Amino acid sequence: MTVAPVEQSITVRSGIEHTFDVFVRRFHEWWPTHTHSLGLERVQRVVVDEQVGGRVYEVWDDGTERTWGTVLVFDHPRRFRITWDIAAGTEVEVTFRSLGPALTRVDLEHSGWERLTADQLAAATRRGSYHEGWAKILQLYLAAAEA
Repeated sequence: MTVAPVEQSITVRSGIEHTFDVFVRRFHEWWPTHTHSLGLERVQRVVVDEQVGGRVYEVWDDGTERTWGTVLVFDHPRRFRITWDIAAGTEVEVTFRSLGPALTRVDLEHSGWERLTADQLAAATRRGSYHEGWAKILQLYLAAAEA
């Protein structure tokens, strides 16, 4: 079965370094963990290990850690790619392209849906549309990056 990747793009009124850093290093400040995480209200922070092979994970109020994915590419400040273990077998890639000293294009692609079984794909779809979800997430990110 072929399933098209989810593709979203935004333009951020900020330089590429800052734009990348907000996405990766300040992830915990803008990601809506209360609705989009494994631990929901228990999540205290989200951590991105800034190296290939590193983890992206959430830390709960009791110290429990739950992995979201593994860093596949860490090319500061141009590209960031991880496995998205929440939807097993998928990957999320975010690229950053400078359009000027204070303007950056951010492209997100969530791919690999064809690797899911029919049951996994149905479960991912039941949790809501990833197209709509990523659009909302990127708007939260945009607000943080431009603040």
